Amino acid sequence: MHYKTIFILTFFISTQLFSQDIAVIQYNGGGDWYANPTALPNLIKFCNDNINTTINKKPKVVSPSSVNLFDYPFVHMTGHGNVYFTDDDAKNLRDYLLSGGFLHIDDNYGMDEYLRKELIKVFPDKKLEEISKNHPLFNKPFPFPSGLPKIHEHNRNRPQAFAIYVEERIVLLYTYESDLGDGWENSEIHNDPQEIRLKALRMGANIINYAFLN
Repeated sequence: MHYKTIFILTFFISTQLFSQDIAVIQYNGGGDWYANPTALPNLIKFCNDNINTTINKKPKVVSPSSVNLFDYPFVHMTGHGNVYFTDDDAKNLRDYLLSGGFLHIDDNYGMDEYLRKELIKVFPDKKLEEISKNHPLFNKPFPFPSGLPKIHEHNRNRPQAFAIYVEERIVLLYTYESDLGDGWENSEIHNDPQEIRLKALRMGANIINYAFLN
């Protein structure tokens, strides 16, 4: 059996039968990889309560060059500033994604110019492609007929979701000018209306659902 198939099958079995860990990427470069500390725990609770996942309540922290990266079916990355991948980081991330892993990068405003250069190290032969609003990512389990929702305003730019594909599967999702993570945070942090937070959490649940089942 192909290694990728084994990797995905292991993820599927573990998410169905056991509690599953997800993780935050601790990258180099000086950017605040630790931003939005309440975001993933809140998204995990929402998913466990609403889409039948069994994710451990506290996300782990993992380096992009660590062998432990392969323990997680879903890893998340955010921040406001500089991002830097070493050659070892880039190779390990590429191997992880080619083996069936999933990386969601959410620009918390300010990482875009740095991130795009570093992604070339990970996939020099691939480009970020904007995802159509008709993609299953925006349709289940919660419908988003207009595509990626706008959660926080920065530059009055429209929210965009970009992907890197491997064999028609999204392995890397980059959400830009949306700020999903801010919407996942505790309500008192940004004082977002409940309908905005719910929109962000539902979109996050769609991402988790896609990562676990595709």
